[in-house]
Amino acid sequence: MIFVAAVAVFAVVPGAVCLEAPKSGVVQGNATQRIAKPVLRGAVDAAVMATTGVRHTALMNSTARLAAAPPCKCEAASPTWKKPTRTAPKCIFIDLGAADGNTFLRFLANDYGAVSACPSGQYEAFLVEANPRFNEPLMAEAQKHPGMVHELNSTAAYMCEAETSFFLDTVNTEHNHWGSSMSDSKPSVVRSGQVKVTVPTVNVMKLIYENTIPTDSVVVKMDIEGAEWDILPCLATSSAAPLIDHLYVEEHPPSYSLTGTSPTAFQAAKDALRKQNVDIPPYNTRHTL
Repeated sequence: MIFVAAVAVFAVVPGAVCLEAPKSGVVQGNATQRIAKPVLRGAVDAAVMATTGVRHTALMNSTARLAAAPPCKCEAASPTWKKPTRTAPKCIFIDLGAADGNTFLRFLANDYGAVSACPSGQYEAFLVEANPRFNEPLMAEAQKHPGMVHELNSTAAYMCEAETSFFLDTVNTEHNHWGSSMSDSKPSVVRSGQVKVTVPTVNVMKLIYENTIPTDSVVVKMDIEGAEWDILPCLATSSAAPLIDHLYVEEHPPSYSLTGTSPTAFQAAKDALRKQNVDIPPYNTRHTL
């Protein structure tokens, strides 16, 4: 995979166009104009606590408390994983925490790069969402874009394959139930009575490894309500990591981690990913649902 070094500036600007720096090393347009308008679901616990009086520290019992035991251990690589056989490059959009497909629509609207500039003029999208509430809209997107959109509904993004409890946010109806999580300690989950479903997990490293090639333009959006603390340290050790061009992560409190990843270890994982030429721009929370 060939990468181009560029400084990316991301801000929410109405009508802005996000220009992609191709892997050939030729920058198209002004790299400082690469602007994204993410549609995010989380990071509202402070507002929730301010309006409900539920204190974060009380819900966590301590900032070091693990939300629950992880369902499995990091699997960064496996000889059973199969590389794709295709040779034609394309854009790959991997949406972890896809909700009802709203961020995929932003992708189609060029907020993550001009779709028309995708290598070979092609793209594929993988929409991963654990909340079964969004099964139908995600299946509808896949039906509208056959062979191009793959929905992994009722499936949680994680660092390995297993089954897990997934706790539903039933209270934030006006914000698309954005607080659902594998963590049982999120304020929105607690307020929802810790209602849970059991869902399979998809190994993010395997998903990337088996569906991308080095000449692809790969964007991963990760808004998974705390599971990023478990996935990123695993991803940083995986051969799948250099296949990613841009990684957009909404960061949640470390207490939502199931593995107890510390802020220091999380930062080290991001540093290791950047050394592998993974662009991790600031992903400012902006809720427009």
